[in-house]
Amino acid sequence: MLSQPRSGLLAAWGNALLAGFVSPDDAALAVVGDDAVHRVEGLPGETGPVGLTLALGRLRALGVTGYRVALPVPGHPLGLSGPPEFNGRALEAEEAVIATGAPYGLVPEVTSVGPEGDLHVEVLWHCLPVRDAPPADVPSLGEAERELAEALREATEVLSRLDVAASGPVAEAALDAYRARAGRGREVLAPGYPPRAMRVLELAQRIGLLVSLAYEHGHGGAVSASEMAARSDALRPVERVARRAQVASYNAFVEEREGGRPPLR
Repeated sequence: MLSQPRSGLLAAWGNALLAGFVSPDDAALAVVGDDAVHRVEGLPGETGPVGLTLALGRLRALGVTGYRVALPVPGHPLGLSGPPEFNGRALEAEEAVIATGAPYGLVPEVTSVGPEGDLHVEVLWHCLPVRDAPPADVPSLGEAERELAEALREATEVLSRLDVAASGPVAEAALDAYRARAGRGREVLAPGYPPRAMRVLELAQRIGLLVSLAYEHGHGGAVSASEMAARSDALRPVERVARRAQVASYNAFVEEREGGRPPLR
C-alpha cells in the first residue's frame, strides 16, 4: 500500500470508530502506525496534550459526527473552510482534518526525535476552531474518478512525447494506475468505506507516485526550456487532480451518511 497522509488515516479511522466498526484502541493504533506517539492539544476541557484514544472520545462527546480531510497547498485551499488561522496552519502542514457536527479541526505537527540512526516520529495534533462552511473544491467520487482517468491519459501522452515517461519505473507506475481502475479495491481505507472510495484512493496514490517518479527522472528528453516547462505544465494538473481525488475518497464516508445512505459494510 502506498503511503497515506496522517490526516487521511485519522479521518478514515475516526469515521470507522464513530460508526462502530472499530474500537477506540484499534482506531488509535491504526492512525499512529509506525510513529512513536500521537497527542492532541487544544481540546476543550483539557489543560494539556492528551493521547489519541482519549482525544477521539472527547471529540465524540463534544458532538463530532464525522471527519473530513483537507490537503491544501499554496494557491489551492483544497478542503478548507476557514477561519484564516486554521487555514494558515493547514497550508503550512499541507494537510488537516475537519470535523462535522462540531466546529473543530486538527492540524498535525510532525517532529523527528532521537539520535541519528534511531529516529522516531512524534505527532502533535493542534485542535482549532473551524468555520461551518462548505469545503473548498472537493469533488464527488464519480467526478474524481473521471478526472483521474482523463488527467493521467493526457499527462502520459505529453510525458512520453518528451521522453520522460517512455521507459522504466515511470512507465510501470502509469500502467499500474490504469490497472488499478479496473482492479479490485484493496484495504486502503478503514472499515465501512465503500469499495469505490478505496478504488479511487488507490488510483490517486499511484498517480501521485507517477508524478513523483516523473520529477525524479530528471529532464529526460526535455532538453529545451520550453520542453521542460511543458513537462511541468503536464504534471501540475495531474498532481492537483490526484489530491482532489484523495480528499473525495476520505470524505466519502461522511458524504454517504449526510446523503441519507448508510456506509456499506
